[in-house]
Order: sequence, then structure tokens, then C-alpha cells
Amino acid sequence: MEPDSSEDDDAAPQARALRSTVALDGDGSCIAEARRLAATFLARAQVEYGLPVSARAMDLTQLVVSELVTNARKYAPGPVLMDLRIVDALVEVEVWDSDPVLPVARAADAQRVGQHGLEIVRAVARGFEAQREPVGKRITARIPLTDAPDDAGTGTGDSAPQA
Repeated sequence: MEPDSSEDDDAAPQARALRSTVALDGDGSCIAEARRLAATFLARAQVEYGLPVSARAMDLTQLVVSELVTNARKYAPGPVLMDLRIVDALVEVEVWDSDPVLPVARAADAQRVGQHGLEIVRAVARGFEAQREPVGKRITARIPLTDAPDDAGTGTGDSAPQA
């Protein structure tokens, strides 16, 4: 994880965006690898940059990474790109895959087993976006780094349409 080099050299260190980008090969081990990379990214943000990262933020980030990478692996052929950024007091998890079809949350169904990943991500994220790219799609979820009183409930909704 390195500070984003696009910032001016004389900017305050905490004003710089921290970022880590990785290409995952899409095999069965990429989900565990993505979770490990997310945990390492946040741990380094704490230790090396002194940023506050709650245990809840660590857990939710790994959960969101797991759900987004699982969906990318399940529905799109080829590699998956994962970009982690800390911007202000949020960690942004961005996952790109080659399938242009945007995810759509399914209607609530107590009898359904599985396929709740998007519902989970939208419930725990501060923000969620799904957008088509020239090739594939990019999904972004934002998770607060700390446990502010207003973060104790569900996410605050979407910033982009789902279809």
C-alpha cells in the first residue's frame, strides 16, 4: 500500500489517499487472498499511517470483499481487479470484472438459500455503486473506518441505479 502518487508532495500525509490495487486470477483461492489483502491493507493503514480502523470496519471490509469477489468469480470469466482506497474516513472497495451485466438485488424471500451477497453488501456499506465500463463492470462499496453512532445500523443506500 502506497500513498496515491497523484497528490502533491507537500500535501499533509493524512490528506493523501492510500491505495492498493491487485489483479486476482479468478481461481478458487482468490476469495481468501482478497480477504487477506484487505485485512493487510487496513492493518498497514493503522500501523504505518496512524489511521483509526475499528474491528467492525475490518470485519465488514473483509465481508464486502468476499461477497464482491465471489460474485465476480461466479458470474464473469477471467481475472478480477480489486482496488482498495482510503478516502477521508472511508475505505472504498472497488471490484472490476469482465461481465457487463449489473447486479440486481433480489426480492426478499425467507425460503431462498444463498444469493444474498448484494443484499448484505448494500446493508453494511455507507455507499454502493454499480457501473458499466467499456469492458465489464465496476462495483464500489464504501465502509466507514470507525464506529460512529450513525454507522451502527444498516447502510445509507445507493449512489447509483442498479439496472
